[in-house]
Amino acid sequence: MSILAKIAEIENEMARTQRNKATAHHLGLLKARLAKLRRELITPKGGSGGATGEGFDVAKTGDARIGFVGFPSVGKSTLLSNLAGVYSEVAAYEFTTLTTVPGVIRYKGAKIQLLDLPGIIEGAKDGKGRGRQVIAVARTCNLILIVLDVLKPLGHKKLIEHELEGFGIRLNKQPPNIGFKRKDKGGINFTATCAQSELDGDTVKSILAEYKIHNADITLRSDSTADDLIDVVEGNRVYIPCIYVLNKIDQISIEELDIIYKVPHCVPISAHHRWNFDDLLERMWDYLRLVRIYTKPKGQLPDYTSPVVLPDGRTAVEDFCLKIHKNLIKELKYALVWGASVKHNPQKVGKDHVMNDEDVIQLVKK
Repeated sequence: MSILAKIAEIENEMARTQRNKATAHHLGLLKARLAKLRRELITPKGGSGGATGEGFDVAKTGDARIGFVGFPSVGKSTLLSNLAGVYSEVAAYEFTTLTTVPGVIRYKGAKIQLLDLPGIIEGAKDGKGRGRQVIAVARTCNLILIVLDVLKPLGHKKLIEHELEGFGIRLNKQPPNIGFKRKDKGGINFTATCAQSELDGDTVKSILAEYKIHNADITLRSDSTADDLIDVVEGNRVYIPCIYVLNKIDQISIEELDIIYKVPHCVPISAHHRWNFDDLLERMWDYLRLVRIYTKPKGQLPDYTSPVVLPDGRTAVEDFCLKIHKNLIKELKYALVWGASVKHNPQKVGKDHVMNDEDVIQLVKK
């Protein structure tokens, strides 16, 4: 029996089962089984697994990476060529783009790499089309733009989200607040710090037993579902922010546009006429959460043209030094920082000081 047939069988059984407290245990087991089969699909057993992203992945350049995901013929290539000035083959038939086409834009001093990925079709997570390679590249992005046709958005949006979820990509979510620690002996120690609506000790044990884990500490710090627990145990989930880009707004009325603008994480544009690109770029910048640090050589004015761009959450002086060169941190005596992160300008700081966007730094060596 093939993996796909097993997956279909489990999905059918889950659809048949009524959801209530008595069946929660059984559904949890089925979900865990399903997650394991999905993982086997993504990483085939045996062999070196070299053919997963064959000839597809592009070298990572710039400070951040944005992937365009969508069905064929929604205007991903037009959007890329109009944003970045890169020629990605554009035609009025489906599946024009066959491999990843990279482009680079400079925005607010940061170099951002844009990837035009080939169109995804339904069933990509099961290995149909080039879907598996496309989604493998999408996993490495800092931000995913799901490009949708404004005339048929919701059906496509659900399908693409389902494909990405099946591949372990979680869109616009935070990692679940669950502590999971394996140990050698002592059984399963289950604690919940708040009331749980779905999980109880038995369900947790049965899900872990499916993974052959019999000794572990599990701490639930928020109201979690069985899916959250499976995500934590699998440990290969990536949490990526996502913007839904509704293309071809030149084909709808103003009233419809007003409704679309109220949808969360959504930006309506027209790639062909270049409408609303500035709003899209601004929204992309907000979601990427990059921090720009300007450098100041001793006795000179700060260089505001080329900032050092760091990802949010890794903006200490030490991270800044490592971004430039790994030996720099050994020679660092202290740094002088001007900007919002210090109490007075300039302030002497050590390597653990966390900087804010658009701070100015001067390094003093030993």
